[in-house]
Amino acid sequence: MNDDLTSQYTIPNYRRYDFWPERGQGAYVWDRDGKKYLDFAGGVAVNPLGHCHPEVVAAVKGQVEKLIHVSNWFQIPQQGELAKVLVEEILQIPGKCFFGNSGAEANEGLIKLARRYGVLKTKADGSPRYEILTFTGSFHGRTFATMSATAQEKIHGGFGPLVPGFTYLPFNDVAALKAAVNENTVGILLEPVQGESGVNPATAEFLRAAAALRDEHDLVLLFDEIQCGLGRAGHTAGWRCIVPGDEIRPDGVSFAKSIGSGYALGAFWARDRSIGDAAGTSLSDILGAGSHGSTYGGSPLACVTALATLEVILRDKLPEHAQKMGAMIAETAGGWNLPALTAVRAFGFMIGFQLNVQRIEANEEFKASGQLASLWIAQKCLDAGLVSVPAGPKVIRWLAPLNTTEAEVAEGLEIFRGVLAAV
Repeated sequence: MNDDLTSQYTIPNYRRYDFWPERGQGAYVWDRDGKKYLDFAGGVAVNPLGHCHPEVVAAVKGQVEKLIHVSNWFQIPQQGELAKVLVEEILQIPGKCFFGNSGAEANEGLIKLARRYGVLKTKADGSPRYEILTFTGSFHGRTFATMSATAQEKIHGGFGPLVPGFTYLPFNDVAALKAAVNENTVGILLEPVQGESGVNPATAEFLRAAAALRDEHDLVLLFDEIQCGLGRAGHTAGWRCIVPGDEIRPDGVSFAKSIGSGYALGAFWARDRSIGDAAGTSLSDILGAGSHGSTYGGSPLACVTALATLEVILRDKLPEHAQKMGAMIAETAGGWNLPALTAVRAFGFMIGFQLNVQRIEANEEFKASGQLASLWIAQKCLDAGLVSVPAGPKVIRWLAPLNTTEAEVAEGLEIFRGVLAAV
């Protein structure tokens, strides 16, 4: 195998580890040399059932032999079946879904939904509302609109002017949120649990304030659940791990990652909420024919893969299992009293281990590496047989399969404790 092909023929936008996974089964992967690893990265929250779950594999094989793709010009009944599961069993709030290929596409759809709403429900002078409030530490994607929505300078740099219409606010600052709403504001977009910046949850007070401002100012409240949704945070709907029940009802929710067990699929849902016009139009119907689309989105194969994935998640009560395992991980790791670890944040199988960077910086090997603390620790874990992912410079993130067993969790904890103790 020629190791130079990737560097020779692919754009160097990824900083890749020297790690060559070749096959996987459940919570484990094997590299090309046959070394076995416990995979607690899960393709960055993409593999909710681990690798090659037999029911998903069977569903894929069965559909591949029938029909892989058909244009959205024609009827795709699997889209209706999948949308029904998302509406009735995942969110349990009436609405409708659109299917694309990725999380970025799903968030693009939410942004277009908000912009269309601002055209239909204008300012007092009849001009459109267009401003969407987003928050520090967020990550909404790499397309131009979603990159612009992401309130992180490191995501913006080097690409020229951003898409206008986004205002960045401090996360969980209720006073700043209230002060920012003005006549141009049409929506609020947030992740109930931020993933890329270190597993940081919204507070219940912040979510309630956002919902109240939506009602007071006729906005749309949009939740990016691409990482924290579909059971990852310990509930089928991620925000309900913070504010349980039906107290908070968003107007739009985006999905991707866990939805398809690694098959490219994204989706967004819009609520059946009247927009208050004379025709009684629903928010879920304002993106009419010709207003939005996706060539590959919602193919029969993609939808069947997602249906098999969600069936297992719901049938086996994996959100509840993830919640139990996350609490066990937090309790165990929180009791280690290791100088390199300062805190553990656990929401189901969305775990953030806060590193003591000052302590790690005292390590001579780390000084020579020239890396960020999180990247260096992730490499140490990989060397020890545990796949994890950094989240910013100070956090190691675990995104294990939702069906990870207690024995596998114990194995991961033992490896991770050994790595932290050694540094």
